[in-house]
Amino acid sequence: MTADSSPAGRLERALASLRGLSVGDALGSQFFVPVNYPLLRRRELPPGPWQWTDDTEMACSVVAVLVDHHRIDQDALARSFAEHHDFDRGYGPAVTRLLGQIREGGDWRELAAALFKGQGSWGNGAAMRIAPLGAWYADDPEQATHQAEISAYPTHQHREAVVGAMAVAAAAALAAAPGGPPGAEALLDGVIDLVPRRSAVGAGLRRAKDMLDYGDPATVAAVLGCGRRTSAHDTVPFALWSAARALGDYEQGFWTTAQAGGDIDTTCAIVGGVIAAGKAGAPPAEWIDRVEPLPDWVPTSV
Repeated sequence: MTADSSPAGRLERALASLRGLSVGDALGSQFFVPVNYPLLRRRELPPGPWQWTDDTEMACSVVAVLVDHHRIDQDALARSFAEHHDFDRGYGPAVTRLLGQIREGGDWRELAAALFKGQGSWGNGAAMRIAPLGAWYADDPEQATHQAEISAYPTHQHREAVVGAMAVAAAAALAAAPGGPPGAEALLDGVIDLVPRRSAVGAGLRRAKDMLDYGDPATVAAVLGCGRRTSAHDTVPFALWSAARALGDYEQGFWTTAQAGGDIDTTCAIVGGVIAAGKAGAPPAEWIDRVEPLPDWVPTSV
């Protein structure tokens, strides 16, 4: 049984993942507000509406470019990021400057390569936005990792950021398998096989697999990181550990991830996008209803 490779089938999966990503992002961001800290401990929802952040805004561009080009076109993706950039969505300062320079006619190739004294950004931004691409390529997880690699470069050119994006896309592609997602160990094995072994992200994923039987997310986060440094290798292994253990159960995946703390909106966006890529992983309808609508420029048909 193979995944539907028609444009309509691909978009349906990508939009399902995007909804899961946006809910995780928007709800996760509510727990940076001190008044909501007690609700997180009790696993209670804050009042709506919940606003999504840059994680969702950039993921919307990924989906729009896939619909327009049926692959990642880097120039189109960079333009979309720049044109839709909303400073109030919580972008980091480096990406804000980068996108502003692109709007003014700058070449993203030179600008992204020059970040952080020529090392490129190793932040988690390329990973946080990419789960819908993985769902789009559910029929070809290897192609998902290739397209995710291409998608990272307009903003993140450090190897770890690129590998982080590849890992999340691979996880979403595997989670969207038509026969249902694999088990937790099989999912992480599949991701590990699809990303470069010699990377901090890859090493973190191997540690994550070894910790699948750990029940305390705080302990796992202490080892793997949970985005406190906002680097890809401090974010992706824990997020995929959490997603792998909760495939088919969006609520469980969200609360486990959020209660570990760290970069909650981003870890929950990754987890939500991966889990929702699977048919049984949709967020609860009540949660979806509390999230602000996606922007009207996001394609809903092909």
